[in-house]
Amino acid sequence: MPHPPHPDPAGRAGAARRHPPHIAILGAGFAALAAVRRLRRQAPQARITLIAPEPVFTYLPSLIWIPTGLRDAGDLRVPLRGFLDRHRVEFVAARATGLADGGRRVLTSQGEIANDALLIATGGRFLRALPGIEHAHVLCEGPDAACAIRERLVRMDAGRLAFGFGTNPREPGAMRGGPIFELLFGIETWLRRTRRRDRFELTFFHASERPGERLGARAVPAILADMAARGIRTRLGEPPRSFTAEGVVTAEGSIPADMILFMPGLEGPDWAAASGLPLSPGGFFRADVHCRVEGAQRVYVAGDAGSHPGPDWLPKQAHMAELQADAAARNLLDELAGRPPRARPRPELLCVIDTLDAGTLVYRGARRSWMLPRTRLLHWANKRFEARSLGALRRGAPPV
Repeated sequence: MPHPPHPDPAGRAGAARRHPPHIAILGAGFAALAAVRRLRRQAPQARITLIAPEPVFTYLPSLIWIPTGLRDAGDLRVPLRGFLDRHRVEFVAARATGLADGGRRVLTSQGEIANDALLIATGGRFLRALPGIEHAHVLCEGPDAACAIRERLVRMDAGRLAFGFGTNPREPGAMRGGPIFELLFGIETWLRRTRRRDRFELTFFHASERPGERLGARAVPAILADMAARGIRTRLGEPPRSFTAEGVVTAEGSIPADMILFMPGLEGPDWAAASGLPLSPGGFFRADVHCRVEGAQRVYVAGDAGSHPGPDWLPKQAHMAELQADAAARNLLDELAGRPPRARPRPELLCVIDTLDAGTLVYRGARRSWMLPRTRLLHWANKRFEARSLGALRRGAPPV
């Protein structure tokens, strides 16, 4: 019998090879479901337990369409019972509160759950450190936040809207700016459709002179040119200092606003500090090139909960989370079998900047990057992909 790659005093690795291993997954988003798909394909006899607050998947990329009425919250939430049953996954409705024994025991709001291997896919959380952050609407906090934006917009007959995004100063790559561009362009399109655009002043603000640079060199001028063509004002190179009921206070002055739509930087899960595992400066689980948490045995991380090595533009988005989860699942099974992990997720940014009636496709990889100009076909493709993904889940299949 081969030896495990690291010392294992408890002998759990050997036991896992003699009996079907018990694999625990924390989370119920893109990364978690991608891992289930890979694990069940390669380890049909494994026992898999999914731990999350509720057995529901939320299609977060389409939150941008809720404020303008193209989607409702219920359209994006899919019960996972069919998926879990089809893939023979046990479900525990609980929140993670910490780890013990180097990850062999998950501490939850419903008690402890032992495992032979663990995948962390809980996602991160948004920083709420800026003074007055309660005055800002944070779209990606979920469907309720998106609905609150829509309710406010519907009540407004005129006004000033300010859009922006930030990062984690302790870990600058921990950001998610794309949805704010989509929200900005989508609301501008919606205001024109409803013949109210002339009664609203839209301003985009950012600490950098080149917002969205992680999307690639061609993306920044294209995005700024689109803002100019739509009459959207910009306040660039002005780090926000605070938010008030009257607007945004920056390092250079103030931006009057009746409504602030802001995407803060990301930080690690609130329970990460109680895990006993190595964390990055931003509070994320520190991963190696194989998505294994550094220094841990059979503990992996995928998606926004992790700080993964890669280029400085490595995105925190659903597509990258799925690539990381697939590699993590392969490596987790290799480690259970006594083999060293080999799979590495390729760094890749792939997104459609949707404007409610059209879209621009942006791709960035290790060797090349490109962008397809805005076309209505990409908006329809976005909707089609959403429909296929949610339809597959409702049938109990993995998301496409």
